[in-house]
Amino acid sequence: MTHVSERNSAGSNGAEGADRQPWSAGSGRSRKRTVTYADAGVSIHAGDRAVELLKSKVKKTSRPEVMGDLGGFAGLFKLNTQKYKSPILASSTDGVGTKLVIAQQLDIHDTIGIDLVAMVVDDLVACGAEPLFLLDYIACGEVVPDKVAEIGAGIADGCRYAGCALLGGETAEHPGVLRPDEYDVSATGVGVVEESEILGAHKVEIGDAVIAMRSSGLHSNGYSLVRHVLLGAGRMRLDTVVDDFGKQRTLGEELLTPTKIYAKDCLGLIEETDVRAFSHVTGGGIPGNLVRILPEHVDAVVDRSSWRPQPIFDLIQAKGRIEDVEMEATFNMGVGMFAIVSSDDADRAMAYLTGRGVEAWQVGEVIEGTGQVQMVGQYTRG
Repeated sequence: MTHVSERNSAGSNGAEGADRQPWSAGSGRSRKRTVTYADAGVSIHAGDRAVELLKSKVKKTSRPEVMGDLGGFAGLFKLNTQKYKSPILASSTDGVGTKLVIAQQLDIHDTIGIDLVAMVVDDLVACGAEPLFLLDYIACGEVVPDKVAEIGAGIADGCRYAGCALLGGETAEHPGVLRPDEYDVSATGVGVVEESEILGAHKVEIGDAVIAMRSSGLHSNGYSLVRHVLLGAGRMRLDTVVDDFGKQRTLGEELLTPTKIYAKDCLGLIEETDVRAFSHVTGGGIPGNLVRILPEHVDAVVDRSSWRPQPIFDLIQAKGRIEDVEMEATFNMGVGMFAIVSSDDADRAMAYLTGRGVEAWQVGEVIEGTGQVQMVGQYTRG
């Protein structure tokens, strides 16, 4: 989402300044046209155009707490402190890594923003926080209004899915640093949680059930390895149709599948069941993320045989001859979020998630241990 302050092209003096030329040293007949920002490769007008294209999308993400309109120096959000006894603000910041390269190669930019929002808000909800608002940053070699608007539209869509406001942001043009067709994105989100309801390792108990929520695919992690294995050494093309993906789906389409956003599902699950903790599976894979919510006196047992990873994981492993341990340390292997819930609520949790269209199953349990993740069994194949 691009935010540029409103500018009057006629200058601060209206029509009187319309013919005013950029100032240069010297006077009289020796005056020459000076170098402008546009000469250096930065177009303020392109940024303004991108803002206009995005306004309607951004407005759809608004919440009652949002104050003011686009174009200010800061986004304003009125926190309803009467709703909480002891409100705690949570914050998270992230990007989408080299998945951007795939979007740029395919010239498809309207989904990468969903990935960006997912990476931020699902980290927030992991501690039980409701995502309130998000700020984005887009750096590009050249501001192409329609392209920036596509990126921003994806960010706005992601915010709607998560129930948070797209409160502000910035687009920076970096000619000479990034190629005209290159860009990078990042975002920071803020959420709120009642202090007594913060989730995490301190609530996990022996006997709790570990519930898995299926991912939509690779999500937004491991793409440097993916590109090396499939597009580099594997010499595959993004327009290659892979039969295992189904419905004439190409490799590029599979790699650009948007990251699943679990925020509303997780918040609803908190209301319906006794949730102890959530683990958002990102870089580090299943063991590297699940271990972050385990106290030192327990282990989490994860039974691989309880699910089948999507075909994309089989393709990557086969093409790259990658060891199981490396796969699990890099990719989500088909699970995007874990919930640890009271054993008494396991069936209710799975029923609730299924009712919301989230494929969920009990993948294991919490046992006495030393703060480790025990991966047991073998994945279902074929």
